[in-house]
Amino acid sequence: MKHRMPARLATLVIALASGLPALAQTTPVAPAAPTAREVWDLSRLFPDDAAWNAQREALQAEMPQLAALRGTLGRDAATLRAALDQISAGYQRLQRLWVYASTQSSTDQRNPANQARSGQMFSLWGRFSAAVAWVDPELQALGAEKLAAFERADPGLARHAQRLRDVIRRAPHTLGAEAEGALAALSPVISAPGTARSMLVDVDASWPSLSIDGKNVKLNDVGYTEMRQHPDRAVRKQVFDTFWKAYGQYESTLGALLATRVETGTVNARLRKHPSALAASLFANQIPESVVRTLVAETNRGLPVLHRYFKLRQKLLKLPDLHYYDVYPDTIKSARRFPVEDSAALTLAATAPLGDEYQQLLRTALSLRSMHVRPAEGKSSGAYATGVYGVGTFIFLNHTDSYDSLTTFAHEWGHGMHTLLTQRAQPFETASYSLYLAEIASITNEVLLSDHLLKNARDKQERLFLLDQVLERMRGSFFRQAMFAEFELVAHDAHQKGQALNGKRFTQMYCELLRKYHGADAGVMAIDPQYCQEWSYIPHFHRPFYVYAYATSTVAAYHFGQAVLAGRPGLRDAYLGVLKAGSSAYPDELLKKAGLDLSSPEPYRALIRQMESVIDEMERLLAS
Repeated sequence: MKHRMPARLATLVIALASGLPALAQTTPVAPAAPTAREVWDLSRLFPDDAAWNAQREALQAEMPQLAALRGTLGRDAATLRAALDQISAGYQRLQRLWVYASTQSSTDQRNPANQARSGQMFSLWGRFSAAVAWVDPELQALGAEKLAAFERADPGLARHAQRLRDVIRRAPHTLGAEAEGALAALSPVISAPGTARSMLVDVDASWPSLSIDGKNVKLNDVGYTEMRQHPDRAVRKQVFDTFWKAYGQYESTLGALLATRVETGTVNARLRKHPSALAASLFANQIPESVVRTLVAETNRGLPVLHRYFKLRQKLLKLPDLHYYDVYPDTIKSARRFPVEDSAALTLAATAPLGDEYQQLLRTALSLRSMHVRPAEGKSSGAYATGVYGVGTFIFLNHTDSYDSLTTFAHEWGHGMHTLLTQRAQPFETASYSLYLAEIASITNEVLLSDHLLKNARDKQERLFLLDQVLERMRGSFFRQAMFAEFELVAHDAHQKGQALNGKRFTQMYCELLRKYHGADAGVMAIDPQYCQEWSYIPHFHRPFYVYAYATSTVAAYHFGQAVLAGRPGLRDAYLGVLKAGSSAYPDELLKKAGLDLSSPEPYRALIRQMESVIDEMERLLAS
């Protein structure tokens, strides 16, 4: 993940880096120089770098005070509340420091000062985590009955009630205070493989260049993402061959880094008495393992529909056969451009079915200097949203006025609005939300945007283009992310069985999945072996068991989005209630309360039926 926040920081950062699905777009046009409104104003966090550093040093100096609280939590309710309030205030300061440092780093990773700030924050996070690692074991030693009595005695503990409930739930998997402190202190080391991968790919690696359409194009992650959509098949093949050959040079190094990350998950599960790394990861938010297993099973069940879409793509592209480099180009052209002002207006119009409160909050947020809009040398690829409690949200983009940029704009503001709605409804302690919920708001925005654009399509050609984009979202956000999730399952299961993992083994595992998902054995699409290096391009694998949430969130987004558009009674309020709830309840509980059970096959089958209906409509339009 390009922009990672340690898991216990209170407000979520979502990163959509280059490994995420990219919707088709027209050939990129060189963007204009950014205006002041297209560069975010971080002075809302700190007036300058010196103020940031002063606050960092102050928080670091105050950490010994946290040690003085040890052994006092069971004294009485007031003492417990004061201690938890003090720790919570520390997390809030840490969050603000982190967002300032990480946003700076994202805009220019070449800058040594930005790199240094990021390193200082990882270190500070590790030290803070170690300084409070004794808290959970001490709370667990008090027991559920005593904590409940304290909550009854002091209403001020209500803001910490979910935390206390969760601490007791985690007791069987919590180590002693000494061990927890040691693991917390090692957190920067544990995250080092992902950091090393990012620095290798974004900074140190030497990426090749190609002359394409009379221009010299560097084939780094950004260049590849743009050029893999080129309309000329020979160019696409050259792009794929060159790019994956370049990645192949680092197969051993990137494989060693990922193998270390997989081993970390397995060791953590063993230490904490979980049956598997998957179970350990899902336990944090009390998500049933059946969700991921059902996702993979139902995705495999629906592969014939994906293969049907690929055959339609082959027909539209008028190709004698399909190769992996034929997945991304436009099948239907659109010359329409979407400057950032138009993207904002369309996002506002599309989200009107969510009601006046949502619209007013979004309109206000868009009026602030809260976005970093344009691509730039040294800037991270992809897009993300991040927020600071009491300050608001910041949106990171690489906007090029393409259709893809429009959908990314709506997507990221879905994240931004989720954060703002949660912060408005919840205290800091429950204003975060889990990755399991995080993509629902963003993809629901995409669903609403597609509906708005389709209702206002100017002609048959534009409607065909938009329907194809819907299919691409389903391919990229559902099937592709489920394939990533299956890859993680295969890799972790292999390690748990004692099998050795390295770059070549990852390539072999990934190749088998690429062939299955793209119908290679059925003659649907050829998978050239060198392209099986793609696993090394996906940064999300360094945050294991995360990508599945894109697929489940796509299912949830269609469930809620279609219900809101249909005006089903109570569904809009139920959906917004999920967004406002933050972490006040476990995420699967929130979805079930809103009427969605992701352990059941039916929501997945409903999405696949929706995909079939879109294919049917496209075929009817083409026949007419």
